[in-house]
Amino acid sequence: MAVKKKWREAFERSHRRITFSRKAIMKVLQEKGQHLSAEEVYKCLREKNCKVGIATVYRNLKLVSQMGLVNQVNFGDGKEYYEIAKVPALHHHHLVCTVCGKVIDYSDFREEENEFVDILGKKLEKIYDFTIQSHQLYFYGVCKDCR
Repeated sequence: MAVKKKWREAFERSHRRITFSRKAIMKVLQEKGQHLSAEEVYKCLREKNCKVGIATVYRNLKLVSQMGLVNQVNFGDGKEYYEIAKVPALHHHHLVCTVCGKVIDYSDFREEENEFVDILGKKLEKIYDFTIQSHQLYFYGVCKDCR
């Protein structure tokens, strides 16, 4: 199983080994190309006959998220979801259907949105003496299929 150059470099920078489990988890996220919960990653690994335990999946998803290789998101349903981080970082936000749970990634208004979020972030940092490291923006509603 080949390891992408950016992944290898990130593991080297963090002085971590690229284990079989980590490669397999990253491969599942890349192949699926969507938001997956740890349980869904685990299920995909089991279907591929990968001998990886659920605790290992959780632990490694947390690690690769901290390393910036994977984005961790929460859509308000009590679960964390993971997706491969884009390089260069293409920050995007999400539309979440409150009926079927469908999640739509969008980055259409990135320039306008980034300008607004930057202004808002700077004001929040100043008012609350807080250093913002990241943010997530979700719009909740009903998708066209559920209307």
